[in-house]
This record gives sequence, C-alpha cells and structure tokens, in this order.
Amino acid sequence: MMREALSRFYAEKSLTEKSCSPVDFVLYCVGNQRNRNGGIIMYDELTEVDLQKMREEIDYRTRVLRPQLIEEVQTTRAFGDLSENYEYKCAKQAKNRNDSRIRYLERMIRTAKVISVKDTADAVGLFDKVTIFHELTKQEMTIRIVTTLRQDALKGLISKESPVGKALLGHKVGDRVAIEAGSKYFVEIRGIEKGEDDASLEISSY
Repeated sequence: MMREALSRFYAEKSLTEKSCSPVDFVLYCVGNQRNRNGGIIMYDELTEVDLQKMREEIDYRTRVLRPQLIEEVQTTRAFGDLSENYEYKCAKQAKNRNDSRIRYLERMIRTAKVISVKDTADAVGLFDKVTIFHELTKQEMTIRIVTTLRQDALKGLISKESPVGKALLGHKVGDRVAIEAGSKYFVEIRGIEKGEDDASLEISSY
C-alpha cells in the first residue's frame, strides 16, 4: 500500500524518487485520506479565497506578530529565575502557538485541493444558506454550507465535508433528505438562498 501511495505521489507531483524528500511525502499523506478503493484523495477541498486568507494570515504572523513575540520573550527572560518566571513562560507559549499556527497554515496550503464555486442553479451549493426542517425535533433552522476551513457550528456555518453538508449538497427545495450522523434522521429543505465566496467569512482560528 505504501509503495502504491509513493508511486501516486511521484506521478501527481511530477517528481522522481531522487528529487523529493521524505518530508514532502509525509506532508502529502497527512493532508490526505483514503477512499473506499484504497486510493489517496485530498483531505481538504478549499477555494482560492481560503488560500488567500491563509497567505495573508501567515504574512501577518511572520512579519508583524513573530518579531513582537520574540521581543517579549527576550524582555521577560531578564525578569528573573526562568523556573519561576511566569511572564517568560507565557511569552514563550505565545511564541510557540504562533509558530505552530504558521506551520499549520503552510501545511494546509501545500496539501489543499483547490476547487471553484460552481453555479448549482436552484440546488444547494457551496456557500448557500439553507433552511431545513428537522422532522424529529420539529424545528426549523438556517445553516450555511462552507469549506472546512471556515466552519463554525455555533454560527450555523457547516462544512461541506460534514454529514449534513454532504447530504444537502445538490438537493432542492421540497426534498426530504436523509442524514447519517451516528443515527439516521430526515430533514426537509424549505428554502435556499444562493451565496458566493465573497471573503466575508473568516477562516477558523484553530
């Protein structure tokens, strides 16, 4: 299985075994998951807007925030015994969190599969607002289908890769849709408000 994955990686990236490092392959695998046939598929499908937002955050964290955090570490280091220096520990943790976030965003960019927002006419598509009626709870709610990077369930922003997102995409008003999420339940689509990737939705902070 590993040899098959390596062969696919070289082919997709137009590389040879000598021209790529083990790190490149590991990053490739980390950002992917296997389909039912054992092949590798991209884990995160993101739009150009997603990528641009990540690049902007990386730029800010690298050019602006990182120098500030390094200076804070150096300043607090002089406050006293490092084993009891709470300010130093906090500053160091903040710097490490920033560095970790930069690495995460860089990996997301490297492993992403870039997709375009297609016109789905009167069917549910990416970035559309969808009003659904939950047959079990007898409640109506409105959600918006977004990319994984911009999901926020508390704000009704549901990933296209989630059970709800996958089930609703492509359906129309009046459709009764089965959703598999541990147990099966049904919702009825009662409204669709077409949306677009207008960059108004921020990317997740974690």
